[in-house]
Amino acid sequence: MKHYLQKLQEQICENWNRKALCNYGGDAMTFGELAASIERLHVLFSMLGISKGDRIALCARNQANWGVAFLAVNTYEAVVVPILPDFHKDAILSILEHSGSVALFADKDIFDRLEVQSISCLKWAVNISDFSDLSAGSDAGRSFEFLDARFNELYPCGYSAACLDYPTDNDKELAVINYTSGSTGQPKGVMLRYECFSANIEFGQKRLPSTPNDNLLSILPMAHMFGMVFELLYPLCGGTAVYFLGRTPSPTLLMKAMADVKPYQVVAVPMIFEKIYRKKLLPAMNRPLVRFMMAVPLLRNAVYMKMRHEINKSFGGKVGTYIMGGAAVNPEVEAFLHRIGLHFTIGYGMTEAAPLLAFEDWSRFSLRSCGKAMDYVQLRIDSENPVSVPGEIQAKGINIMSGYYGNEEATKAAFTEDGWFRTGDLGTMDTCGNLYIKGRSKSMLLSSSGQNIYPEEIECIVNSQEFATESVVVMRDDRLVALVRLDEDELKKCRGSRPLSDILEGIRNNANQRLAKFCQLYKVEAVDKPFEKTPKMSIKRYLYS
Repeated sequence: MKHYLQKLQEQICENWNRKALCNYGGDAMTFGELAASIERLHVLFSMLGISKGDRIALCARNQANWGVAFLAVNTYEAVVVPILPDFHKDAILSILEHSGSVALFADKDIFDRLEVQSISCLKWAVNISDFSDLSAGSDAGRSFEFLDARFNELYPCGYSAACLDYPTDNDKELAVINYTSGSTGQPKGVMLRYECFSANIEFGQKRLPSTPNDNLLSILPMAHMFGMVFELLYPLCGGTAVYFLGRTPSPTLLMKAMADVKPYQVVAVPMIFEKIYRKKLLPAMNRPLVRFMMAVPLLRNAVYMKMRHEINKSFGGKVGTYIMGGAAVNPEVEAFLHRIGLHFTIGYGMTEAAPLLAFEDWSRFSLRSCGKAMDYVQLRIDSENPVSVPGEIQAKGINIMSGYYGNEEATKAAFTEDGWFRTGDLGTMDTCGNLYIKGRSKSMLLSSSGQNIYPEEIECIVNSQEFATESVVVMRDDRLVALVRLDEDELKKCRGSRPLSDILEGIRNNANQRLAKFCQLYKVEAVDKPFEKTPKMSIKRYLYS
């Protein structure tokens, strides 16, 4: 397995004048400019007395300089501590303190609302937009002032590809501490080694190779493991240009960016495709002419081809694979996308695996599964009959974390006695190795008759109903209740012609027709606000139970 920093160095040298990191609608930098910017920060680190293994935090919105800062720390062999900018300021301060971060890259507005003087370990801070000093009055100020002079002194003839020499003998060493909020409890610092990233990037470039002729649109949070690895490190290691959207996308902005960037691959949560299905494809299917064509096999194929073409066109026209993950996919939507021949697949991963655990190419993907164990990892089901009886999904491999930073108790609880990582997810695995997720072990409900109930499966059925967008199923007095976020656009179309109580009862009745008796819904309630989510867009169930 080749070290990902070796891959990165090779791509920088081969694509020196090609675009590498770009802000959508703004400035862009080439691979050569990226390398020079990384080295400037290396010089700054040296002037500031930063040492290998020191913690450097990164709390900023998606942008090209996020990638520069991450790679500078990573190639300097300091430890990156990515922090989601949406975290509450108290959580950010807690992570800075807990990780022992000596430095912080941040957006100025984020830094201004932090009371960093309370963090004794933090020595300096940098404005990520221009790499200027945010530590007013600190001893670091003079280092920033003389950075240009020092850089020019070291490289009087300019910085070139011949100067590159990234470390590759550090596979077992700590590279990143990624704090995740998860679905319950307080953030925990996941410790990931360089080899954890090499395994994921090697697998990505082997199964979904990217090239210097490709572009990728980055929309996932960079501080989230999937965004960090598969929308930054992996594409760069293929010589691919990464475009950062930089802000929460509205549907209009997202589609415009897709049309402009023309990405070769799209990674998205299932909700995006469920909205396309509901808002565009279903209404089209209900037109009289289309219904007639659907009744004729040859014409039906033409309809499917047209729908597939329209989806591809809306995402820029060059997408080879659509990858969904982070939440359960509605079975009705998944089956329809398969029928029209869309090149989609569903993966499975988590921060502790940096992040991938299972994946399969769209051409071999088995419906309702989330792929097979990726290279470099083994998966097993803790069940006497893994094919039919759900059990905890457990993993072992070089991509699995070393543990939780400063939390021996949590680390011990995360692994079995024989060294397998306990994912906390429940699933089954067929004889071909396809993995099927049933839900979180912590979210599983037990009926009064002793039946195991997986709320995620019920929610998929509820979410497929007219008017429903998202839901959470909870247990109240031994009865199942679905909390549902309703589609505001669909409600407006009714214009008050249907009472809310009738809509909710319709959702309940339609869902119960597809549910077993032991998991029938007793009641459906509407929620006024969107459900609170984790960074990977999973609903924080513990807030609603």
